[in-house]
Amino acid sequence: MKKIFLTLLTVTILMACTQSQSKEEAALDHKVDSVLRLMTLDEKIGQMVLYSSDWDVTGPTLKKGYIDDIRNGNCGNIFNAYTAAYTRKLQKVAVEESRMHIPLLFGYDVIHGHKTIFPICLGESTSWDLKAIEKSARVAGSEAAASGINWTFAPMCDISVEPRWGRVSEGAGEDPYLGSKIAAARVRGFQGNDLGDTLTILACVKHFAGYGAPLAGRDYNTVDMSERVFLDTYLPPYKAAIDAGAMSVMTSFNELFGVPASGSHYLLTDILRTKLGFKGFVVTDYTSMNEMVNHGVAANEADAGLLSIKAGVDMDMQGEVYFKYLKKQVQDGLVADKMINDAVRRILRVKFMLGLFRDPYLYCNEAREKRELYSPAHLEAALDVAKKSMVLLKNENHTLPLRKGEKIAVIGELATSTRDLLGSWKAAGDWNFMKSIVDELRAFNGESNVMYSPGCKTNGEDRSGFAAAITTARKADKIVVVMGESADMSGEATSRTSINIPGVQTELLQQLKALNKPIVVVLMNGRPLDLSKETTLATSILEVWFPGTMGGKAITQVLFGEYNPSGKLTMTFPRNLGQVPIYYYEKNTGRPIYIPDPKYKSRYIDSPNDPLFPFGFGLSYTTFAYSDIRLSTKELSDKGELKATVNMTNTGGVTGEEVVQCYVRDLVGSVTRPVKELKGFEKITLKAGENRNVTFTITPDMLAFHRLDMTYGTEPGDYKLFIGGNSRDVKETGFKLVK
Repeated sequence: MKKIFLTLLTVTILMACTQSQSKEEAALDHKVDSVLRLMTLDEKIGQMVLYSSDWDVTGPTLKKGYIDDIRNGNCGNIFNAYTAAYTRKLQKVAVEESRMHIPLLFGYDVIHGHKTIFPICLGESTSWDLKAIEKSARVAGSEAAASGINWTFAPMCDISVEPRWGRVSEGAGEDPYLGSKIAAARVRGFQGNDLGDTLTILACVKHFAGYGAPLAGRDYNTVDMSERVFLDTYLPPYKAAIDAGAMSVMTSFNELFGVPASGSHYLLTDILRTKLGFKGFVVTDYTSMNEMVNHGVAANEADAGLLSIKAGVDMDMQGEVYFKYLKKQVQDGLVADKMINDAVRRILRVKFMLGLFRDPYLYCNEAREKRELYSPAHLEAALDVAKKSMVLLKNENHTLPLRKGEKIAVIGELATSTRDLLGSWKAAGDWNFMKSIVDELRAFNGESNVMYSPGCKTNGEDRSGFAAAITTARKADKIVVVMGESADMSGEATSRTSINIPGVQTELLQQLKALNKPIVVVLMNGRPLDLSKETTLATSILEVWFPGTMGGKAITQVLFGEYNPSGKLTMTFPRNLGQVPIYYYEKNTGRPIYIPDPKYKSRYIDSPNDPLFPFGFGLSYTTFAYSDIRLSTKELSDKGELKATVNMTNTGGVTGEEVVQCYVRDLVGSVTRPVKELKGFEKITLKAGENRNVTFTITPDMLAFHRLDMTYGTEPGDYKLFIGGNSRDVKETGFKLVK
């Protein structure tokens, strides 16, 4: 009887919640429609227009004529405009001088911070710390909201196995499972529990879809993959972000399946709205609608606009295609009124959700702006994430951590550059606010114990500073070489045909090696690099990415052991460019590397197959031991679960964090399956000598994929299960999935 009562109570509560949600939805729809009914066709099209401020070019101004467009109802959205004062000025034109008084939406590229800059997104992903990543987005969102922004063009959900592509710096790496978890965390961070909160902003899922797989690694290039690969590997992070509540999606520049994304009905309607159930609005990337003429699927911009509106694009970023051509296309019967109304309804709906109709100046509070920007709590959060993002790739003879009081020679132009610490997409970050790596090292270790010489530029052939650098290094106990890429070498439009460290930096490292002193390389970069030479020259290598506003302090604390590095790679580091693309979830071949045939197997004749550093790799100042795997059952039923447990022990002398990773392999499928797939991870902290059980739960839905007939589901059979500290070094066992 008690069970029946509890069941009825649960059902009643769920029905009440559903009814409440339905009432809220109906009320919101009523508000949207009440505005829509009063709008002219011109005003509706104006809501589908997004123009850029000149802030980043000439200061806080709009291009000539855009103010009149706002006043006349021909522009409903602005990007690249921020500060509470400036956005208030523009919002005032929209809500006090236009006929319909519809508030503007303000967007900005808040990618890894607004004023307080966190590590680049690829760096953040190597923390494997979802709570820290969500907090990072929360801080970025609160600062942006305080600066008059209510929409960010993030998170970037593009999976990529292509290090030549500069935009890997903006993503979460190569893995769809981890990428999905991070995408959802960032949406939750930006949007919180209420879009109407004054310290949250609208997230935008980008770039939809497949942008991370450009042929030859060249930005904006063609993307060509099978539908199965797209659905199983590239789609999941976009889906996770949408499931987490993201209410806007940005189209990608690339074509997929022969159609540019901004004109793809398959992507924007069949997949996004029908399959994924997306209810928000779709915006193009910058002029990507216009660029369909260059792609060769539209004869002119008018045709491009027609493709886009019919595909499902609601808003045109900067291209002015809708502004110029859409009205006539409606009048000529080429575009149905319903298409326009549906698009505008989705845009207005989000503006209501953001609270802009309730208070158009909700995000224009200068006192809140002053309080939020660079607050002590935000700086502390940036420091925390920066430390957690650093990956120790090598540590021969326990060169690290450094000891306080040691004489250190710091070499490299990047050691004094605060601009480069911020990386690409620095938003409103100010490098004059920050301290450099050298400044922080001197503050921690004493002025007299830290000597500096630039040695050479980050790029270029100038060797004139070598001699001075070597002289400085001779006086030191240890040498810290800060080297890698400059910030402008990663991000959008920064594809490279070489992934070597640029210029003559490695040549200088080789000459420093001849001094026979311990050498610590602090590596700054926005992509996996070929470190085959550097690993033979350096005693230790610490990957720090572009670590953000608090980067100098974070690097110092890690180098001196104030924080024990815990980062793990989320992209494979190849031995050389010839191995690219290389990733851990490859498929086997009919002649895999392990068969005994000395020649006729899938291999290189001039390089091993395996990478320099595998996915999930990262060292610590301590060591961890993994027990064999214990399974709760050897057979996983169709509606059951399987628990896999390892006992972890910190076998070193200091407290450390370890990312314990769980992978599976489907041994026989109706289509070929990857050799490993990440299915779980847990980041744990263990004191020296401490041990703990770590358990992963495997359920059948985690084993699903698109089968031979393209249905999604599982297949019974034998599986392998792996647990370890990276994708290569694992314990292994097996189980069976039974129907």
